Amino acid sequence: MDTSQLDRYFARVGYAGPREPTLEVLHALTGAHTRQVPFENLDVLLGREIRLDEDALFDKIVTQRRGGYCFEMNGLFLRVLEALGFDVLPLSARVRLDRPRDFIPARTHMFLRVIADGGVWLSDVGVGAASLTAPIRFELDLEQPTPHETRRVVRDGDRFFHQIRYGESWTDVYEFSGEAMPLIDREVANWYTSTHPQSHFKQRLIASRAAEDGRRYTILNGDFKVRQRDGHADVTPIQSPEKLLELLSEHFGLHLSPGAQLGTPWQLVTGT
Repeated sequence: MDTSQLDRYFARVGYAGPREPTLEVLHALTGAHTRQVPFENLDVLLGREIRLDEDALFDKIVTQRRGGYCFEMNGLFLRVLEALGFDVLPLSARVRLDRPRDFIPARTHMFLRVIADGGVWLSDVGVGAASLTAPIRFELDLEQPTPHETRRVVRDGDRFFHQIRYGESWTDVYEFSGEAMPLIDREVANWYTSTHPQSHFKQRLIASRAAEDGRRYTILNGDFKVRQRDGHADVTPIQSPEKLLELLSEHFGLHLSPGAQLGTPWQLVTGT
C-alpha cells in the first residue's frame, strides 16, 4: 500500500493523526475504522464474488465506500498497519456469539495480533456488532474498558476466549489458539462463508456500525437495533423494503445502486 492509498484510506475513516507504529495510532485507527466503515454482507446476499486481494479490498471499502465482513475489513486493516510499520499477524478464530462451548463452529474468522510499544495487542474491526473500537492487551483475566464495552481474554485448556461484557454478564465473542491465518486459509474460509447455503451470511442480512457515543447501530434481518454500552438494545421492526434502504443509507452509509431491488427486509435480489 503506497502513500497515496494510505491518504485515501485515512480520508475514508476520518483519520488525520500521526503515521508511526505506536499504540496511540493503533488505538485511533481501530476506533476510526469501526465508526466509519460498516460491517455488512450485502454482496453475499446479492450473489457477488467476495475477493480478498488487496486491490479488490481497497476498491470496495475505500473507493466504493462500502463495508464488508472479517476477511475484508481486517484484511484491508492488516495492509494499512503493515504499511505503517507495525508488526502484525492475522490469527484464525471460531466465532462463538450465541453458541454454547460444547458446539464447534467453523474456523471462519480472522483478527489481528499487533505488537505496539512493547506489548501484544489484539485488534478486530470485523466481528460485526462486537467489533473492537480499541485494541485490547493480550493478557489473561484483565478487564479492559473500550469506548464501547468492557472486554477480557480468558483461557480454558488450550483455548483462549475473547469475551465481551453486557451488563454484569460475560459473553464469548470467539475462541482462538494463536494459530496464524495465511491468505490461502482465508481464501478457503471466505469461499465457505460467502457461498455455502448453510453459512449464516447467506441466510441473514447483517449491517453494524459503532457510533461516537458508545452506541452501536445494527440491522439483523427485519430488525433495526440501537444498542447501548451496557448491552441494552432498543429494537424497531423494519416495516418495508423502502425503510430498509433508508436505514442502510442513514446509519451505515450504504447506498444500493439503482439496479438493486429489495424483496423482504432480509432478502436482496438484483433488479434489471
